[in-house]
Amino acid sequence: MKNLNTYHKLKVLDGLELLNARNHTVSFPYHTHDTFNIALILNHTFYTKTNDKFLQAPIGTLSITNPYEVHATPCDPKMGNSFFTFYIPPEVLETINNNEPVFFEEKIIYSEQLFNKLYFLSQNFARLGVDFEKLLVEALKTLIDDYAQPRIFKNKEIRLFAGFLEDRIPDKFSLESTAKSFGMDKYKFLRLFKQETGLTPNNYIIMKRIEKSKTLLDTGAGLLEIAVDSGFYDAAHFCKKFKEFIGVTPMEYKNA
Repeated sequence: MKNLNTYHKLKVLDGLELLNARNHTVSFPYHTHDTFNIALILNHTFYTKTNDKFLQAPIGTLSITNPYEVHATPCDPKMGNSFFTFYIPPEVLETINNNEPVFFEEKIIYSEQLFNKLYFLSQNFARLGVDFEKLLVEALKTLIDDYAQPRIFKNKEIRLFAGFLEDRIPDKFSLESTAKSFGMDKYKFLRLFKQETGLTPNNYIIMKRIEKSKTLLDTGAGLLEIAVDSGFYDAAHFCKKFKEFIGVTPMEYKNA
């Protein structure tokens, strides 16, 4: 069966989130996270696109993206891709690294020992008798010591265009009027916005709306109310985009 994804939120390491994707056929568009993404590749070759690279991760490797690093994940539309992703808050890795910043220049990690440790944790995070948090910290310490560099990813800085759109996330977006606000045509605005953020304005706004909806999902409000308050047209549009960017439906995320 295809698209058998589950999402889990744990009360460890400042709010650890996990995505277990099985035979996932829907490609993830260009987006970013405020966490480190550490994905275990479980079947087929896993592809990641950044603004200047096209990376391939074979089965049994780790694929890593840094916080705020723009990337897209093409998935096999017929067979699907299977992977398990740990979403690690950057503060956690900095703490493990003696309060020093962490950055992974190398995006594909070939380490059978490290992969096996993380795979064990991916299969036993809810199992009694397994000291999950301790073992994960040990694996992350090894990952940092062997592969990380002490620098901060530059895209963490929100600059002119992104800051302008930040206050307008719930509103209807017009490329023409936004470009006019900066005294330029839409084509120049598109080019400069992508240079600044790595994303198109549309993907940036959808991503920020989804981030807002995550907080609203905990309030008990209905899907339509959350959709409208987050800036989506309706509940169907909200659910479609949420699953496209996150990998699971809003309700599956809420119930994790």
